[in-house]
Amino acid sequence: MGRRRFTREFKISAVRLVNEQGYSPAEAGRSLGVDPNSVRGWLKKFSVEEGAAPSGEGALQAELRRLRKENAKLLMEREILKKAAAFFAREQS
Repeated sequence: MGRRRFTREFKISAVRLVNEQGYSPAEAGRSLGVDPNSVRGWLKKFSVEEGAAPSGEGALQAELRRLRKENAKLLMEREILKKAAAFFAREQS
């Protein structure tokens, strides 16, 4: 089976599904019969080219995911620092 090619308009419509209608890249890929990783790549490419940032409900979901990921990272860093402080406090005593 050969590699399928998609028009620029098709790719932009897939990006619009995610940005404007709140679909996840996986949902957009399934509904269009395309690999979700392709949709993610198109999101990166066409969002930069068009200067289009996600809007509406999709933007809120993206921001929420980003903040949750950042929060988890900060919590992990805080735990590491607590353990390091306890270790060095014991070492100096």
